[in-house]
Amino acid sequence: MFRFLLFAFIFVGLKQDGANAQIYKRVGNKLLPYSTIIVDPLGNGNFTTIKSAIESIPLNNKHWVAIRVKAGTYREKIEIPRDKPYIILKGAGKRKTIVEWDDHAPISQSATFSSMADNVVVKSISFRNTYKNPIKNHTHIAAVAAMISGDKTYFFRVGFFGYQDTLWDNNGRHYYKLCTIQGAIDFIFGAGQSLFERCSISVIGGGYITAQGRTNANDESGFVFKDCHIFGNARAYLGRPWRRYARVLFYKTNMTKIVAPRGWNPWSFDGEEDQITFAEYGNFGPGADTSKRVKWTKKLDLETVENMASLNFINTPEEWINYQPF
Repeated sequence: MFRFLLFAFIFVGLKQDGANAQIYKRVGNKLLPYSTIIVDPLGNGNFTTIKSAIESIPLNNKHWVAIRVKAGTYREKIEIPRDKPYIILKGAGKRKTIVEWDDHAPISQSATFSSMADNVVVKSISFRNTYKNPIKNHTHIAAVAAMISGDKTYFFRVGFFGYQDTLWDNNGRHYYKLCTIQGAIDFIFGAGQSLFERCSISVIGGGYITAQGRTNANDESGFVFKDCHIFGNARAYLGRPWRRYARVLFYKTNMTKIVAPRGWNPWSFDGEEDQITFAEYGNFGPGADTSKRVKWTKKLDLETVENMASLNFINTPEEWINYQPF
């Protein structure tokens, strides 16, 4: 089985080669090269914009490059292209380092941040789509804050802020930990195979939290929410299917009263609910009462639930838990 190449980086020593000033970090028994780029809007780094820092990385990069982004609000639209893997994008905190733009429909080009490459790590930063957010009226238009299409992507303490279609978890295996995701309508959507652990799900307008896009019974994609917290100021459904075989599990999640009692909506697949896998297990809080849920939610056995709610769901070895990026 193809597995993630996410390493358990533990700082045990650095080595600098005098000939090319290359820096190395010891990872287990290996000495791996890496480099660091500083982005500072005040000009006290290598670049003043994140976009220019990404552009400086060579195509088909084979060694980790850490882009350290200092505190500030960066008014730019950025993309990590498919041919630039092994990038670590690290801000000063999700309330301190903010990237924002205000593009909107179609979803294919509206994202403030797009990550197309494999082996990408993002930490301590926020992405905002500011189009009609804060809400200026009730016009519903897709405005993506982040679109993730690369495989083996890890987000730690990252914020995603928008209104409709905030986080497009498009394709690939992804791990979100201690992230904040805000929106109203289908604001976590796509066909990614993703685990969301200890994330804050903030609802700012009535709608649907998820719109998952699994296309067939053998498709391994799906969204799993583990130990998360759902809260907000408007009533919302846990999800509706974007594609016919949508799969979403909420596990041991704190659901406040904003969760609609019926929980789920079939959207365009009314009458085909048997193909949809929407499930809940071990949740708590006033919104977790399942007595009024739609009758077609799936009742998964404990073994299936625990397998989905672990790193096994994204085919990840246990050493990921101890992963500490640069």
